[in-house]
Amino acid sequence: MNAPEHAQVHAPVHHPLVVAVDGPAGSGKSSVSKAVARELGFGFLDTGAAYRAFAWHVEASGIDTDDEASVTACLPSFDYRIGTDPAGYAVHVGSTDVTLAIREPHISSIVSRVARVPAVRHHLIEVFRAHIADERRPGIVVEGRDITTVVAPDAAVRILLTASEEVRIARRSAELVDVPESMTGEQLRRRDEADSKVVDFMNAADGVTTVDSTELDFDGTVAAVIGVIRSLSAVTG
Repeated sequence: MNAPEHAQVHAPVHHPLVVAVDGPAGSGKSSVSKAVARELGFGFLDTGAAYRAFAWHVEASGIDTDDEASVTACLPSFDYRIGTDPAGYAVHVGSTDVTLAIREPHISSIVSRVARVPAVRHHLIEVFRAHIADERRPGIVVEGRDITTVVAPDAAVRILLTASEEVRIARRSAELVDVPESMTGEQLRRRDEADSKVVDFMNAADGVTTVDSTELDFDGTVAAVIGVIRSLSAVTG
């Protein structure tokens, strides 16, 4: 039997290789993941930016970040956009570019308050999955908290990137200007403590590969992560 004259031809569905990267604060998740994505020609998704942007949105809306019901009520008006180019991307809430604003210390201090709200996590997880599905590059490196277990538990490559607390504090302190290391350490511990009430990001789940960068420099950590990706997928080169 001949095919109908106007039979519709569907383009093959593209499924990017997903690399999920978890880890505690100061482990280098973002910078390492970005460098890995650039090296492999993959997209890069910073999931923490969404929680930061939502915290910014809640504050800008005049909502008490400790009021769970009011925080949840902000979700329908949260018009969030982010790029996945590892060489540089912008974060927008509505028409406002908040790329720099969401990195301010004040936002860092309140982001855990909104991130712990179940409705917020559920909403943003669906946003992350949509970004992953829409990626047109061969793959995408997705980094943040609970990525390997909740957001992308079926990712081809799942990595827990970690380091000793001392090393993580030193690295985070080096990124900040005019902030004493003792204060950086306290902020990092508080952030880990708050987030650990919601997700377990210190222990690798079954099937997750741990990369401990305590004794590695930045380039060595990037090479180690790429090595894991190549060993667990068809990525070559």
